[in-house]
Amino acid sequence: MDRLALTLIELGAVVFALGLLARLAGRIGMSPIPLYLVGGLLFGAGGVIDLGGVRDFAHLAGEIGVILLLLMLGLEYTAQELVTGLRRSWQAGVMDLVLNFLPGMAVALLLGWGGVGALVMGGVTYISSSGIVAKVITDLGRLGNRETPTILAILVFEDLAMAVYLPILTAVLAGVSFLMGLQTMGISLVVVTLVLLIALRHGHHVSKAVHSENSEVFLLNVLGLALLVAGIASALQVSAAVGAFMLGIAISGTTAHTASRILEPLRDLFAAIFFVAFGLNTDPATIPPVLGWAVLLAVVTAATKVATGWWAAARAGVAVPGRARAGAALIARGEFSIVIAGLAVTSGAVNDELAALATAYVLLMAVVGPLAARFVEPIVKALRGARSRKPAQAKVRF
Repeated sequence: MDRLALTLIELGAVVFALGLLARLAGRIGMSPIPLYLVGGLLFGAGGVIDLGGVRDFAHLAGEIGVILLLLMLGLEYTAQELVTGLRRSWQAGVMDLVLNFLPGMAVALLLGWGGVGALVMGGVTYISSSGIVAKVITDLGRLGNRETPTILAILVFEDLAMAVYLPILTAVLAGVSFLMGLQTMGISLVVVTLVLLIALRHGHHVSKAVHSENSEVFLLNVLGLALLVAGIASALQVSAAVGAFMLGIAISGTTAHTASRILEPLRDLFAAIFFVAFGLNTDPATIPPVLGWAVLLAVVTAATKVATGWWAAARAGVAVPGRARAGAALIARGEFSIVIAGLAVTSGAVNDELAALATAYVLLMAVVGPLAARFVEPIVKALRGARSRKPAQAKVRF
């Protein structure tokens, strides 16, 4: 069969299968990310069928998916909201960073993956999935809850931390010198600061430059500018994903809302292909040896996320049920964790076991997170009810 025909058939089958998986995930009330990863595992290297014809396309589409994920995430925030969120949540953010970065680092060092592997796994276990968390909060009708601003503030801090972390990780994976790494981080910080200043003072000019009443022109303007900024950021040794994120922050008002609406289908398509592409490059045979470590990391980092959300919500004066909801909402890991692992695997600086561990870990957390968020409140209420019904212990007098 002609190679082009075979590639089109394989690509069509993959995209159609993604639709079926997304429908299944919606019916059972979970994120489709774990199903996309499993699909990639089944049809990649070492899987049931090796769809090698779509591998090159999946790689490029996956890169576009990362850019769109980060662009859409940036569109959710204004520069003022980022600054305010950072001011209010920095203590909880630092606690979140310490408690959730260290477990991944520790496991990587125990497995002998060295400093680079430790830096990668720390990022994998640290960052919550903004997409899954936002969807869970919306689906459960908790947007107006008292703990929701606390959750969003922590997510904002994590996003800002990623703006610093990703350039450092990119420099380390490229094997540059320590001095070059500091230079890269400095450039990143300058770019982030500059974009925030532009967004705060001149964001309406950026929005005006891409805005159009014609949806076709609007789409081409926003998508083209996002790819252009991501490419320039990459050329400056700043992560392309960070460049897209900062562009999203610079676009504000009704323009940001319209851009989110127009780009959403594209983001969902390319992001789905990104998760499948990651699974395609992971051999399922490498997962069983690291499954125990993935379960251990899942248990530990679920507890640390709950502790972070509980403490932050308590500081905001939220009652016990709200503290539990805040902690459970932060458990899910997803797109960012896979982005970090994908950068590491693509660079060739880490071994295949890290990709397997990251895949197994994200599969667990992307399933456990929404379930924990859904059932934590009934469990807490049941425990409090049982405690209140417990008869007081009689005092013994001597």
